[in-house]
Amino acid sequence: MEGGGDGQGGDGGGRRRKKSIRRRQPGKETSTTAPEIPPVVPMEEEFVGDEDEPVGPKKSELRSRLGWAVIRAIYDGLPNFQVRRLEGMGFGPFLRLEELAPDVALIQALKERWDPECHAFLFPWGHMVPTLEDVVQITGLRVDGQAVTGTTYTSYQKPVERLLGLVVRGERSSLVQRTVLQASLGVASARRQTGEGQAEYLDRMTKDARAAMAEEEGDAADRDLRRFLTLVIGKLILGTKGDPIGCRCLPLLEDLSSVGNYVWGAALLAHLFDSLGTSSREMGVAGFFPLLQVWAYYHLPSLGREVVRRRGAVPLLQHWRFCRDERTLRRQVTLIHDTLDTIPFRHVRWTPYVGEDDATQPWVERGRPYFDRDIWLHCFNTVVPLHHRLVVRTLGLHQVVVEFPTRQRSWERPGRSFRGIQQVTDWTVRVREQLDNWERRGKEVVSEATSDEDYFRAYARRYGAQVYKGTWLPLDPEERISSLEGILHSTIQQRDDLQAVVDQLRAELDRAQQMVGGASSSREDPGRSVLEGQLALKKDVDIVKLRRRKELSAIHTERRKLS
Repeated sequence: MEGGGDGQGGDGGGRRRKKSIRRRQPGKETSTTAPEIPPVVPMEEEFVGDEDEPVGPKKSELRSRLGWAVIRAIYDGLPNFQVRRLEGMGFGPFLRLEELAPDVALIQALKERWDPECHAFLFPWGHMVPTLEDVVQITGLRVDGQAVTGTTYTSYQKPVERLLGLVVRGERSSLVQRTVLQASLGVASARRQTGEGQAEYLDRMTKDARAAMAEEEGDAADRDLRRFLTLVIGKLILGTKGDPIGCRCLPLLEDLSSVGNYVWGAALLAHLFDSLGTSSREMGVAGFFPLLQVWAYYHLPSLGREVVRRRGAVPLLQHWRFCRDERTLRRQVTLIHDTLDTIPFRHVRWTPYVGEDDATQPWVERGRPYFDRDIWLHCFNTVVPLHHRLVVRTLGLHQVVVEFPTRQRSWERPGRSFRGIQQVTDWTVRVREQLDNWERRGKEVVSEATSDEDYFRAYARRYGAQVYKGTWLPLDPEERISSLEGILHSTIQQRDDLQAVVDQLRAELDRAQQMVGGASSSREDPGRSVLEGQLALKKDVDIVKLRRRKELSAIHTERRKLS
């Protein structure tokens, strides 16, 4: 977990004026050469700098006054029976995650590629969306079970006093002071003392937390666990950019035996989608941004923003750490955008988890029935769609043309503010249709497409000006240039796919020829004559050659199209 009280979350509740990151303007740095590769330097535990200096967790806009170190220290201070209860609820793998320093430039660059209409990233190679499989593989949180929903209130004062023994920030508020909640768990101060090392800092907070916890089961222990869960959910899973802790989830924590039935991983994804939909001028995102960061590490390895921390670690967030970049934040964001515009299709990993051992991740196996679905995600007043049909390539299929989603909804929801709820709302009634969709596990995604060309053509017509460096292209009222760009990218992708098949066939041909050459001396099957063996092998070679000629003919056809 992170030291010094800095970790994932928001901007620490500060009100300083934020500087926006702007992409290149037309005519500036429009070179078509590949962008320079950022120097890879292992990330230090802490480093500081001005906003225009090398960026690290200390000064990033993703900083929070409560870091992972505090939550990990409290978790380590819990009695064994409390740890077992958290394991039974499904929080164990998530709470054992180690710190991940924020890659501020990467998060900001990805946010600027987010389309709030279809809830997906827009790249030259098409849509990309973090899915429920990404959530469960990276964080270990469950995505199978009951939706995180219920009633939101205008005031949480009474439930906070009754269940947590604390007071809320205001009479009409869904927030509780972070320092008050933290102190109730024994950690009165999360500041590192002068001359105190990282190990000493964590050990001190763990001892303070252990001394404050009830050592036996009972009402006091239940209250301790609710306080800790409120901290974990309100600051990490559904974290806001400010310092206070949201307690909308508190009604779901009243019956501790049912907490493990809820899909906190799906709620995390809904909250993150909602945060990405804010203006790109607003730095950072609320919620659990490390999911987005590690998602990019797996799907877009060509960015080179990561280094292996520990191989074989699960959940997969523990596999990586961020590489420090010595350039300014603005320069990093610009270079990431350049790289995203020029990444070869074959370098995009659509199915990065193939080969992962589910035996070491039972939470993955339980969540598989939800992985390949179009489904609505719920987090109380945040209800957003997961359009998996836009990314069927994550299932190893070709992308079929679909109707691209719009902002139109059959219902309305309150604004984004978490500092007050306008009215008492029962979301199990207000969004009954979307909730039924979750309970039915959404709609299975299938594709019978044999290529991506039609999808790319439609994609280019819809998003060409946004995606294919449209700000530097001449006016194209009939969208012909965008359409040609989409077809070109589709053809390049097909060429890469065909080249991979040809390489495989060549390898098979070489093996067959070697077998023909050595068949005369083979005596592994004494009941079969050497001549019969040679004839059978020759037939196999002829079949391979025929397949190879067909694939090469297809490649030549594609090359003629490109020329």
